[in-house]
Amino acid sequence: MAVKKIAVIGAGVSGLGAIKCCLEEGLEPTCFEKSRDIGGLWRYEETPESGKAGIYKSLTCNTSKEMTAFSDYPIPDDYPNYMHNLKMMEYLRMYARHFGLMKHIKFQTKVLSIKKRPDFSSSGQWDVVVEADEVQKTYIFDGIMVCSGHYTEKYFPLQDFAGITNFQGRYLHSWEYKHPGSFEGKRVVVVGIGNSGADVASEISRVAEQVFLSTRKGAWIWNRVWEHGNPMDATLFTRYNRVVQKLYPDCLINRHIENKLNLRFDHANYGLLPQHRIFGHRTVFSDDLPNRIIIGKVQIKPNVKEFTSTTAIFEDGTEESIDDVIFATGYTLSFPFLNDDSTILDSQLSMFKFVFPPALEKPTLAFIGIIQPFGAIIPTSELQSRWVVRVFAGLKKLPSKKDMMADINRKKQKMTKDSMESIRDKGRVQFIDYMDEIASELGVKPNLLSLFLWDTKLAKEIFWGPCTSYQYRLQGPGKWAGARAAILTQRERILKPLRTRVLKHSQISLSPLLWVKSICVVIFFLVSMLVITHITSN
Repeated sequence: MAVKKIAVIGAGVSGLGAIKCCLEEGLEPTCFEKSRDIGGLWRYEETPESGKAGIYKSLTCNTSKEMTAFSDYPIPDDYPNYMHNLKMMEYLRMYARHFGLMKHIKFQTKVLSIKKRPDFSSSGQWDVVVEADEVQKTYIFDGIMVCSGHYTEKYFPLQDFAGITNFQGRYLHSWEYKHPGSFEGKRVVVVGIGNSGADVASEISRVAEQVFLSTRKGAWIWNRVWEHGNPMDATLFTRYNRVVQKLYPDCLINRHIENKLNLRFDHANYGLLPQHRIFGHRTVFSDDLPNRIIIGKVQIKPNVKEFTSTTAIFEDGTEESIDDVIFATGYTLSFPFLNDDSTILDSQLSMFKFVFPPALEKPTLAFIGIIQPFGAIIPTSELQSRWVVRVFAGLKKLPSKKDMMADINRKKQKMTKDSMESIRDKGRVQFIDYMDEIASELGVKPNLLSLFLWDTKLAKEIFWGPCTSYQYRLQGPGKWAGARAAILTQRERILKPLRTRVLKHSQISLSPLLWVKSICVVIFFLVSMLVITHITSN
């Protein structure tokens, strides 16, 4: 049989993983990247290429390196736990070189259209029209992996802000913001309290005269450093914690985490307390914001009611003179190359497991990385790609359209119940649950009960330790010989960049109480294994 040719749209983190997964299954990928380099959003440029989403110079990961890494290529142990965008780019370049991905990428090539071929119902093939150096060319592909990401089109709702066209100062979207220098001595309003809004407001406040952070709903603020100085996600995203969460009502889990965040700073006192519960809407990561608020450099304000030529009038009636406005209002999903076929993509929620459009006669189109996980995107998008290429290669089959639609409708109902109505909440998934769901489709979900019987040390780390992507390389398609070692050494890689001043600790023997605790832990582990088996089987 001829090797199937696959088009990969975009060479960001999802696109790189997609190329590598194609190669794993013997497919022939061609990646089209409209910019001149890999990295997508993570590549900082002082002056971004036309149409490319920009990032600010200080941008740092909100997910720690062990939780962020590709499943068969750990991030170097001396890299910081939360990587600056330059470190992320170094890692992506190492990954691309290690697996020989660059030769499969056509840079500065824009995808203009993707259309079904006339015989699509039998062949499943697509016509892909691209443009490079003002020359158009048409390719035929057996499968399409759309990896262009969330941040392709900025959401800039100026029509919602009365008087903005009369404002005499500067206003811009956060994707145009690079560094705080041009805001020195200014009075600035930042509209929106997502991750970008919190970061930009905090950073600008170091040089500005005053920053006003305007929010309609407020937000729960997470911090990267959790108990005992460990990374937040590596501490909380464990299978043990997930089992506990499923055993307790959502209201108790919400209250526990909210109380914990309020111990750091009371969200009500800081004007940030939202009406929604913490898991009812996207949360925000910011280590700096509460510090900037308490020293007065950032003031939290309600939504802007109106702009005048020199001021902002807020919904509480207060009015502030301002020089600049930054709209941190987010982004919208955009796939202009699919605009001629509205039946393919109605919304994220119309796809089977947020990947496959169910209405196609042949499952040869997949969307990678357009979900919003409570966690890192690389492990989730990589698992999606591993599943997709098995489907493309004919090694896995999707359910019937009826069964796919039933699954989609169940997710819609659950999402409507659990989440606020927000464009940002569409496609929001629980990190471990979603990874396990895709891993089950692929046949790579770790079998904890079996592992406990045959490899207790590994089973304990998988259950109580961070739920890292290496767990999905222990068995099944794409099994990696280094997965076990990567899991058992992940805590060492977390500690390595922190222990730059070596301290000598005296040996402490286990007290009788600690021995009792250890025995209790083992008993609890055995009981938990049985609970997990029961929960997952249902």
